[in-house]
Amino acid sequence: MYRERPAGGVAGAVLWTSTTPAGAAPTRVLPDGCVDLLWSSRSGLLVAGPDRTAHLSGGGPEERWVGLRLPPGTGPAVLGVPAVELRDRRVPLADLWGDSAVAGLAERAGSAPATVLREVAAGRLRASGGPDPLGVRVATVLAVGATVTAAAAAVGLDPRALHRRSRHLFGYGPKTLARILRMQRALALARAGTPLAEVAASCGYADQAHLTRDVRDLAGVPPTALLPR
Repeated sequence: MYRERPAGGVAGAVLWTSTTPAGAAPTRVLPDGCVDLLWSSRSGLLVAGPDRTAHLSGGGPEERWVGLRLPPGTGPAVLGVPAVELRDRRVPLADLWGDSAVAGLAERAGSAPATVLREVAAGRLRASGGPDPLGVRVATVLAVGATVTAAAAAVGLDPRALHRRSRHLFGYGPKTLARILRMQRALALARAGTPLAEVAASCGYADQAHLTRDVRDLAGVPPTALLPR
């Protein structure tokens, strides 16, 4: 009941849709460094901030969801608030922009949620001058396994400045972002069939036990629980 595709008009963003079947268990949403603009058939327009650990997402029977997942570092340029203010939170969009600014969008979203989410994000990005290019640079360096010290050097910042800018852009410091991106990289390899011991070695974990501990800390379950059965 879940589908996703690239979102045209918003670089790096993903548009996804989901419907909650009757009697379904909560969905485990893993941290990924992203901020999501959401529309729910029950709750209207919402924002999902960057998570540090897995979020268990419920919903009423047959509740429909449409989301626009913004790549790491893009959320502040779209929403107009630092990502750290939204960390581990789900909030109505009206709480950020005001009821009057959201009322018309909410009415339109009832009939064309995907279109509204894309248009809103693209328009806000144009008005703000686009995402801070530092976000893309930091996320790209950390995603390939660079240390925080190496990432700071690569973008020309000292570690304290990088930590401060990262909290604004991603919602947490670069060390947390690096752990999250490494977990996502490891799970992608494991889901493609790479044995966990090889995944651990290629992703920079000390061993498979280290991989299991880190995934459990971030996702709430061991990696084997997140792989296709």
